[in-house]
Amino acid sequence: MANTKETYRIQGMDCAEEVSQLRRALGGVTGVYDLGFDVVNGKMTVEFDHEKMAPEAIHAAVAGLGMKAVAWDSGVVAQASWWQQNSRRVLAIGSGAALLVGILLIARHEGRFSLSLLAHEHHGEPMPLPALLCFIAAMILGAAPSLEKALKSLAILRPDMSALMLLSIFGASFLGEWMEGATVSFLFALANLLEAYSMDKARAAISSLLGESPKEAVIVHKDHEHKTPVANVKLGETARVRPGDTIPFDGDVTEGISSVNQSFLTGESVAVLKEAGSKVYAGTMNMDGVLDLKITRLYQDSTLARTLRMVEESQQRRAASEQFVERFARIYTPVVMLLSLLVAVVPPLFMGGAWSEWFYTGMVILLISCPCALVISTPVTMVAALASAARQGVLIKGGAFLEQAALIRTLAFDKTGVLTGGMPEVKSITVWNGCTEQEAYEVLGSLEQNSEHPIAQAIMSHVRLRVNRFLPVSEFYADAGRGVEAVVDGRKLWLGSLRMAKERGVSVEGGAGIEVFLGSGNELLARVAMEDAPRVEAKFILQELRGLGIGRMLMLTGDRKEVADDVANFLGIEEVHAEILPGEKANFIRSLEGQGSRVAMVGDGVNDAEAMASAYVGIAVAHQGTDMAAEAADIILNSGDIRQLPFLLRHARAARSIVLQNVTLALVTKLVFLVLVAFGIKTLWLAIIADMGATLCVTFNALRMLRVRS
Repeated sequence: MANTKETYRIQGMDCAEEVSQLRRALGGVTGVYDLGFDVVNGKMTVEFDHEKMAPEAIHAAVAGLGMKAVAWDSGVVAQASWWQQNSRRVLAIGSGAALLVGILLIARHEGRFSLSLLAHEHHGEPMPLPALLCFIAAMILGAAPSLEKALKSLAILRPDMSALMLLSIFGASFLGEWMEGATVSFLFALANLLEAYSMDKARAAISSLLGESPKEAVIVHKDHEHKTPVANVKLGETARVRPGDTIPFDGDVTEGISSVNQSFLTGESVAVLKEAGSKVYAGTMNMDGVLDLKITRLYQDSTLARTLRMVEESQQRRAASEQFVERFARIYTPVVMLLSLLVAVVPPLFMGGAWSEWFYTGMVILLISCPCALVISTPVTMVAALASAARQGVLIKGGAFLEQAALIRTLAFDKTGVLTGGMPEVKSITVWNGCTEQEAYEVLGSLEQNSEHPIAQAIMSHVRLRVNRFLPVSEFYADAGRGVEAVVDGRKLWLGSLRMAKERGVSVEGGAGIEVFLGSGNELLARVAMEDAPRVEAKFILQELRGLGIGRMLMLTGDRKEVADDVANFLGIEEVHAEILPGEKANFIRSLEGQGSRVAMVGDGVNDAEAMASAYVGIAVAHQGTDMAAEAADIILNSGDIRQLPFLLRHARAARSIVLQNVTLALVTKLVFLVLVAFGIKTLWLAIIADMGATLCVTFNALRMLRVRS
């Protein structure tokens, strides 16, 4: 069985209500295995078995809901016609104008049109024909954009807000309440227009990320240069970036000095000086000098491309609150429809009264109780929060992890590269048993040349200043948390921690600082002594985290206890677990989780990947991290240190707070207006304000998350 994953642009998917309809329509179909939605960009991803389900069936199912599915094109979207871009605005204005003229005609005829806005009766007086025509025109113009979707949702017995609006207009017309029907139609069109505007703002916030991506690059060939599309560039070529240009690739600077603004990727507000040997990243801005860089990653593999993919994919991982609200709405909607029907039918049968009066009351209750505001209360908040966090250099892989981050009260840190500078410095190399310093340098370089671990990189920086050749290596094996072993130039050697040395039967005592041992069998050949100082800013960041309610902070490290204790004492961390292997870190995290703690594991390398995957939330510090660490993490800090942790916690808690505000606002608004109905204050236009007003309020409240700054 070969599954196919297709992405579609859904025309007509404007809010989470349509997402729920699409889930119901496609979720239970044989052959469909997974559905993903990006409501802001109108995107749907379907994973299906093409042998059991043809793509045409997907198109047909979407069309059956009054929407249209077209193949997603990551390139430029086809230019819409003027009418497609402006039809909603024109029709809403036309509806409003016709309504206003009708009201003015009523005012001239009766002299008391304001009363008709508060009571739906017209005291039995005939309505002037010109006013009647204006109201009919207002109803038609206001309802036109949603008419097809409303009719199709009624046809499949899954009425949405458009269908409820259409029923209300027909009901008002049937009862002779032409002004109310016109008012309902206009307010609905206006609300849809404002909702589209608010969604456009959220869409623009994410689309602006794509603006950081240059389409062309200047490539240097010996004595000349030329522009070429980024897709045609090869690894190892040299790109030239002038002041004011966006850097198109990840690479190493080979020539030039300049300041680079990395705020897009890392959230750093201060430009960083780059010179020969410095790393630069796609999407960052060259400020004041010309830089030549050797391309180390093509655009599609760059940090920027990975960032964009993660932001895009994050919108498909729904928060628990979003899933709860959707499940609640599935029960709530039919219950409310049944209640409305009972109000319209039961009282006139058993209590007396006019059928038209109770039918009208039922329509009002139905409109007030529509769940649109409730359903949209969470996804817009999450999308806005994920986009603004990415702007600050914090990549969150989904609303679920953003919501979980708000609940963290325990933080576990790796030491090297997280609480320390991550770039240890070799202080000395001591040799024994006939091994010369030159031989030690050659072997060390041969064993560590392909490693991304900070200790390995520190050794390589030291070795490259002293030797210019490396020895052939075979049978290489890395034992995470201990070290490596391999055959180097025909000789079986190992390189690792004090723990590894003792396991090999070497009798040696550890000294101060970080130490790495080189040996053969049970014979010690060399010891490398290093120092990795704690980050000075980490002390203040940890204090800030305590002020944010993080009650327990601990260090998990494979380093020796003496080294770990020194760092912990400097930073004020009271709980230290040293000399533990990666698997033991993960087991410790699981034990904390089993005790009911919500733990976030903060790490930066392959040694932390299993622990991050085991934690309630895994947070990767990306500066020196590996791709494996980033894959295992739920959240990535692009700045390369923990300065963004306080922002992450505040941001996550703000998003959670807004979600709770929105759900409360949606429910309380409906309750207040239902109470008004019980006291006899009931008009269809008030019902529309209750529903669409609440929808707009929660949407604009959610968009406040776009303005959050680090």
